[in-house]
Amino acid sequence: MIQETEHITDMPHLVTLEDRKVLTISGITDIDSFDEKEMILYTRMGELTITGRELHINAISIEKGTLSVEGDIWSLQYGDKDKQSPVSLLGKLFR
Repeated sequence: MIQETEHITDMPHLVTLEDRKVLTISGITDIDSFDEKEMILYTRMGELTITGRELHINAISIEKGTLSVEGDIWSLQYGDKDKQSPVSLLGKLFR
């Protein structure tokens, strides 16, 4: 279990947005919540809130700490870099 956590924390945090429709993120450490309008994630660089319309998770890789989201993406907003979330069910999968 420790090796998996070390692998995720070593991965760089990258964000790629294609035509405001497909968002790919690496370096994810936890997923706090998600619905069709908002997703709250925790990355190596802090909290990340994604807002939009008809958002859905297209692909997720627990081993790599990556996530792909599709929908009408309106904004990406980073929060506190040091903020720690309580571990959610999906977050336990990432750890």
